[in-house]
Amino acid sequence: MAHRLMRTLMLLLCVLWSAAALAAIEVREFDSSLQKQRYDSLNGSLRCPKCENQAIGDSESPIAGDMRERVYQLLQDGRSDIEIQNYMTERFGDFVLYNPRLTGRTWLLWGLPAALVLLGIVVIALIVRARRRASNHALSAAERERLDALVNRERTQ
Repeated sequence: MAHRLMRTLMLLLCVLWSAAALAAIEVREFDSSLQKQRYDSLNGSLRCPKCENQAIGDSESPIAGDMRERVYQLLQDGRSDIEIQNYMTERFGDFVLYNPRLTGRTWLLWGLPAALVLLGIVVIALIVRARRRASNHALSAAERERLDALVNRERTQ
């Protein structure tokens, strides 16, 4: 009796597990392979607002599923990629874009790396200039004459 109950429970668990696996598979039909590529590209370029740094195409969260469905519907309606991205950013904010647009709120994000590189170049140039000046002033007149004599002797030989 217990053996039969155990087998029934195992069979029920297998059926439920396979049903859950099938439910996770989304089947979409596209008019062309280009439309399928656009769908995949958009799913890869839009970030899930719930998941940390995960694309909606890779996320299993319900909100990512809703976003994938909305992307599909907008593609079927003939919307462009820019229109779909605009729709998603209006609804979820700039966070959903992996490459945020250059706006007043994101100028620091885009400009800071370039500004830091320029600052680094200026600092290095100032350090090199200061060291050159320090090395020129470090020799006394007698040492400078001796150095000039050594350099001239090397040139003549």
